[in-house]
Amino acid sequence: MTAEQTRHRRNLKTVNRALASGTFSEVRQVLNNLPGAEAAHLIESSPPREREILWQLLSQEQETEVLQYLGEEVRVELLRDLPTEELVELIEDLDTDDLADLLQELPEQVTSRVLAGLDAQNRERLEQVMNYPEDTAGGLMNTDVITVRPEITFSVVQRYLRRLGDIPKTTDNLLVVNRKNQFVGVLPLTRVLISDPGTSVREAMITDVEAIPATQDAHEVAKLFERLDLVTAPVVDDDGMLVGRITIDDVVDVIMEEAEHSLMGMAGLGEDEDTFGSVWQTVRRRALWLGINLLTALAASAVISLFEDTLEKVVALAVLMPIVASMGGIAGSQTLTLVIRAMALGQVQAGNTRYLLTKELAVGAFNGMLWALVIGVTAALWFDDPSLGVIIGCAMILNLVVAAGAGAMIPMVMKRMGIDPALAGSVVLTTVTDIVGFMAFLGLATLLYANLVV
Repeated sequence: MTAEQTRHRRNLKTVNRALASGTFSEVRQVLNNLPGAEAAHLIESSPPREREILWQLLSQEQETEVLQYLGEEVRVELLRDLPTEELVELIEDLDTDDLADLLQELPEQVTSRVLAGLDAQNRERLEQVMNYPEDTAGGLMNTDVITVRPEITFSVVQRYLRRLGDIPKTTDNLLVVNRKNQFVGVLPLTRVLISDPGTSVREAMITDVEAIPATQDAHEVAKLFERLDLVTAPVVDDDGMLVGRITIDDVVDVIMEEAEHSLMGMAGLGEDEDTFGSVWQTVRRRALWLGINLLTALAASAVISLFEDTLEKVVALAVLMPIVASMGGIAGSQTLTLVIRAMALGQVQAGNTRYLLTKELAVGAFNGMLWALVIGVTAALWFDDPSLGVIIGCAMILNLVVAAGAGAMIPMVMKRMGIDPALAGSVVLTTVTDIVGFMAFLGLATLLYANLVV
């Protein structure tokens, strides 16, 4: 267990004990001495009733800081019943990108009040961010940037920075723009600090940095940051005008959301699923996927019912039948997970899909032969019937090959159809491996034991 996890567990234990005893002053002291991210984590780790109490015990200054770290669902839950005046006062000091994300979750009248309460410059910045979808570079960016012109000297830049008195967080570069506000390069802050004051920005700036289009997908932005080890990156509109910058903390959020989406999607859940949400809310969300799973299970059962006479005559088939489907499901899931991950990293392209499919089919065939031998010998000895061993061995090979092929092809096909493979891939795969497994095993058994079934 890490030091951070130990500290969080200790704080949670302290808060729960204080809440149970009614000593709210102790809870207030603990909460308001925590960093915003840790206080938000503590609130999200508490059931709904305790959340309300913890939120009310925060100071107004701490509320604003905590708000930006809360998950969407918890944040909306806590803000839903606040008076509009109090809500406007609470959120107007958030960073532009965080405020834009939050306003999209709140009622229109609240959004209008917040926009009306901002000065002209901040309102223009906020509206600029809100013009772009949340999952694009424009939706991620922050408009709080420091720009300089190419013709000025470092001494002018240094005086300008001193006059500002404060610079935006995570500033590693100053952004260089021309008189039309078009992006032309970046000026590393370290060069400004260590170079001769008479040096011009034009002499020291880096011009081979490509700005990110505001319409670029957030997923592609995250891959770019990862590949180039970026801390910040400029964002431009279609005319090359500088509109903002993206910082590494926003990219980390994108990566975390994608990881949660993939993990939760395997179970048919959204990435914002609230662990401590209400029973009804949780039931409503999970019921859909349970219903879909029931339909797929009925399809597999319908296949089994086709071989009812065979199962009545050869009882051993009912004992061994789940093994084939289960092994196919595991083998297919391994391939499915691998391919979805490769797609997320941008590794799967038109030129390498044939190799990927061939490789996975070969892996399925070799694994199928290996475990077919194991289960075939086991079944033959167990039921004293060599024919049964041959049947389950052949079914195992067939199902593992099909599972490998399906695991590779399903996410590719779904992506072309505009369906999220992380969300629906496992359901389709399970249906395929169950139906093929049962059909292969019971079909071969029916052919071999035909004289018993007549």
